[in-house]
Amino acid sequence: MLFDLDDTLLDRNHAVDNMFLIILEKCYENVKHSTKSKMLQKFKEHDNTSYGYSDKTKVLESFFDEYPPKYRLPRSYIQDFWNNHFPHCFSINQNTIDTVNAIKRQVKVAIITNGSTQRQKAKIMNTNLNSCFDTILISEEVGFSKPDKRIFELALNKLNVQLEDALFVGDDIEKDIGGCQNADMKGIWFNPYMNKNDTDIKPYAEIHSFDRLLSYLT
Repeated sequence: MLFDLDDTLLDRNHAVDNMFLIILEKCYENVKHSTKSKMLQKFKEHDNTSYGYSDKTKVLESFFDEYPPKYRLPRSYIQDFWNNHFPHCFSINQNTIDTVNAIKRQVKVAIITNGSTQRQKAKIMNTNLNSCFDTILISEEVGFSKPDKRIFELALNKLNVQLEDALFVGDDIEKDIGGCQNADMKGIWFNPYMNKNDTDIKPYAEIHSFDRLLSYLT
């Protein structure tokens, strides 16, 4: 069983909340509670716009333009600031760990994630996910990114597993489910917020809670 990282194994939305609090403490002071809520919403909008891009400079530059801070991070420092802090904003849900460990007792497990090698490795190490998986593939490191079928095929080669014996689990209907289907692999759509599927992609299965994966082992 192969897994996506962000918003599948790890709750990226919660991590963005934590990153916002770090920026608030570092760059602002005496912000009213009502204003904080608006700022968080806008920060998430900028983050969402740049999701999937390695350079996060535009996220904070745009945010600072709308909400001028007392201390504005220099443009040349923003990327390092993001790389150093954002991976530490993630935590692992115990239910997720328990489910992965239960699955690992029966089958091989792997992570396939898009993103920068530095940040993705830091997230994985900081949450101790590195100890749970047989192999981990990061798009920047291997040269392919989802939905390219080659990154899925490479993972299966590393695991020495046949296509028909594999399942991929991810939250992104196009990159994760569409991607694994490009490699003729079955995809389970992890959809905890019950988002509507507006694509022509039909997942092998859809789950709303992570532990539901256990029912697909037999």
